[in-house]
Amino acid sequence: MDGFNFYYGLKKPDWKRYYWLDIVKLFESFMGPNQELVCVKYFSARPIDVGKSKRQDAFFQANKENPKFKLILGKYLKKKLKCFNCFNIIRTYEEKETDVRLATQIVADAYQKICDVAIIVSADSDMIPAIELATEAMQKVFICFPPHQYSNNLASIGNGKTIQLQQYEVRFKQSIFPDTVPLSSGFNLPIPPEWKAFQ
Repeated sequence: MDGFNFYYGLKKPDWKRYYWLDIVKLFESFMGPNQELVCVKYFSARPIDVGKSKRQDAFFQANKENPKFKLILGKYLKKKLKCFNCFNIIRTYEEKETDVRLATQIVADAYQKICDVAIIVSADSDMIPAIELATEAMQKVFICFPPHQYSNNLASIGNGKTIQLQQYEVRFKQSIFPDTVPLSSGFNLPIPPEWKAFQ
């Protein structure tokens, strides 16, 4: 699961209410009667902004209570950009490693026969070479587009029909965490107030 791609799909005004989402519960709702969700591998990186990082940490903590949720993090690196008009230097951050980690995991899982079916949740066409290698390894791969995200190139590969998650908003509604999530540590984790305001 491409966490950045998924998050940006939820940034549309009517979809921000789903930030506080039980990821495993959402994708278990897509399983058939003879299917089991083995694991959700969620790829992301921690933001530099303190407020964003705190909210994201709450989201990660709530989801990590489910042993089927596996968080795999890249990182942000400082980056300097030069304006071609005024020649000012702009300091920003660039997310690194997440795409590579996701792509290598797709290939590794296919060759290690971790599962019968892999569902790739992303609209990033950079995943195509990894998906092609996975299908060469006889892995069934289905493409699932985050809300408001789409790629014609990705839609043309994989097995079966692609899934457009925004068509299943009811399942998102049914997969929102309660306002307070009890953690195994004994702490009750509240929804970030900024996210509660969207609901």
